[in-house]
Amino acid sequence: MASQEDMKATFRPKPLIRRVPLDVSGMDELAKSRRGFDTEWLITNGLGGYASGTVGGVNTRRYHGWLIAALPAPYGRTMMANSLLERFYIGEEQFILNLEDFVPQQQAASRSETADPVLSIANPTRPYLQEFRLEMGLPVWIFRIADALLEKRACMVHAQNTTYITYTLLEGDGRLEVHPALHVRPHEGALQGPPHTHYRFAAVDQGFELCVSEDLPILKFAWHGDQSGFHMGTEQIANLRYRVEQSRGYDWQGGLWSPGSFTAELSAGKQASLTLSAEEWERVHALTPTEAFALEMERRRRLLQAAPEVAREGFAGELVLAADQFLITPIGRTADQVRAHAIGDEVRSVIAGYHWFTDWGRDTMISLEGLTLSTGRRREAEYILRSFASYIRNGLIPNLFPEGTTAGLYHTADATLWFFHAVDRYFAITADGEMLEFLLPKLLDVIHWHLRGTDFGIGADPSDGLLRQGAVGYQLTWMDAKVGDWVVTPRRGKAVEINALWYNALRLTAEWLEMVGDRSGDRSRLVEQADLAYASFQRRFWNADLNCLYDVVDSPEEKDGQLVNPHDDPSIRPNQVIALALKYPVLAQEKWKAVLEVVKNELLTPVGLRSLSPHDKNYKAKYDGDLLTRDAAYHQGTVWAWLIGPFCNAWLRTCPNDTSSLQSFLKGFEQHLDEDGVGTISEIFDAEPPFIPRGCMAQAWSVAEVLRCKLLIEQERVQSRTI
Repeated sequence: MASQEDMKATFRPKPLIRRVPLDVSGMDELAKSRRGFDTEWLITNGLGGYASGTVGGVNTRRYHGWLIAALPAPYGRTMMANSLLERFYIGEEQFILNLEDFVPQQQAASRSETADPVLSIANPTRPYLQEFRLEMGLPVWIFRIADALLEKRACMVHAQNTTYITYTLLEGDGRLEVHPALHVRPHEGALQGPPHTHYRFAAVDQGFELCVSEDLPILKFAWHGDQSGFHMGTEQIANLRYRVEQSRGYDWQGGLWSPGSFTAELSAGKQASLTLSAEEWERVHALTPTEAFALEMERRRRLLQAAPEVAREGFAGELVLAADQFLITPIGRTADQVRAHAIGDEVRSVIAGYHWFTDWGRDTMISLEGLTLSTGRRREAEYILRSFASYIRNGLIPNLFPEGTTAGLYHTADATLWFFHAVDRYFAITADGEMLEFLLPKLLDVIHWHLRGTDFGIGADPSDGLLRQGAVGYQLTWMDAKVGDWVVTPRRGKAVEINALWYNALRLTAEWLEMVGDRSGDRSRLVEQADLAYASFQRRFWNADLNCLYDVVDSPEEKDGQLVNPHDDPSIRPNQVIALALKYPVLAQEKWKAVLEVVKNELLTPVGLRSLSPHDKNYKAKYDGDLLTRDAAYHQGTVWAWLIGPFCNAWLRTCPNDTSSLQSFLKGFEQHLDEDGVGTISEIFDAEPPFIPRGCMAQAWSVAEVLRCKLLIEQERVQSRTI
């Protein structure tokens, strides 16, 4: 007879469905516009590739498209298939499904009009978006078209650059016409064009192919459906406006090219499917569209199955699926893969955020627990730690890997110290002693580099044991905005969270040496260094005037290319909460409540912590405008979702068993899942109500830290019931 544990192991989680409210009758014009244009969906392929767009169908970003393929260096992510112009015919009457074509004729003379259209569902004789939902994280649209009802679904095949879009007519009869509109370009490439005179579109035995150049993969099209065909009719679509890019001060106007249209006659219950792929035909035809959707749904069910029981449904379950979007096998790092495969490992990393971030060391280490250990994906956590251990150079892990490259950039003072924290969380949850023994020599080498000094002025001050950092022209902490030569928040000197992480790293390494048996004598030296840093921290960082911590001490100014006039920075920032959030808090316990009170009163919002107190002269309430304006506000008030993680840790340490407060700190995020990126969490928010989401619509450490905190609350509740 099966045990209760066996029954749990075979339990099949219920499908997770999130419906986005589309009843615009009670909304003002701004809310209507945001629902149609600013609410986005995202699906990914585990390689860094993705498909994404707005709920209403308008490509408002340069990054919106149906296939953004992850290609080997030197290409990186590449826009392969931008837009689908969809029309449905009932008899001779034409209905255009894309939201941008719902503009009344008196408002827009053509599709290239730059006026912002608004989603309208008032007139039932026009097609309208009746429903948009995520089903296990995959987007589903339902269109009411006169007497017909059309369903549209999309998915990507895991570990392939392939997207499937399937249309199913639920009611009525009609003809579907789908026009691919294309501009194959680098992820950050210019929007003008395309140079379609070089495009070669042709029918082949397996389907259709678009060849752009001899170097890039051929884009494959496969069209499945009853009474289906392709009608050649090339068309240039000019002067398209990407309005989000325009508002952000980037390249915003461009053109697309269409080779013609795929058509299919549909009746109730019948389907037509379009496959877009940068893979070889053998891989494209390995799955039918129906099989591809079924297998992806099963893969997602298994993700929920592997997660802790409390994270298999509801808000936490949705975040488990959202977490999957960021875990990738970095394509194109062949040498790394060869080394890893030689000992039976895999290379894994974390995309920091969609759409424009690549994998970043800092974000990866902060996110590791929430993305992998909180979701039951321990093996992938191991692969990530092993991968980044192999990248260590001069005692540092990479800050980031630029698009289309195989080498990292190392200008970061904190990513490597977060690596120690990530190792600690991995070992605490897995008790993987073999992994610890593998990593420990590398971690010791990192400590030694920091003690004697390494790149970018990173090194321990022998006089007080505190870690200092700073180099002219560089931004080395997570507050890393830079415009041209202007480093907005340089924070050079001895930063509060850097020293919290440094102290934690020293204590952790000493602890691990004791566990494995220290033969080198390093442990006693590390303990001495930790004691010195702890004592110095209490003396140097406490700001008695504000009853909290300085953000940076011994912070120099930059004059004529030199760092001079060190001073202490009293700015009230969230970094200080990290001093009491780590396993080994560097701040003395009697100061915890005071710091937490200041952070709560000055910085806490429903969607994370402000990056600067509203009372500071440099405070910016909004993150908006062109690049210069935005970067000036990036860490000068803008709310960061990921900071809710350290804050919750600090709160629980200071106020044990207060899970009701912790729960209240997360409420805003549940509502947010309908606001920006459906089913995921944005990078940042404006600092004042209504806390408009900004930046990346899906950010790894935002999702990771909110999910981790949600599980932390559930664990505390379980423990309180058993005591």
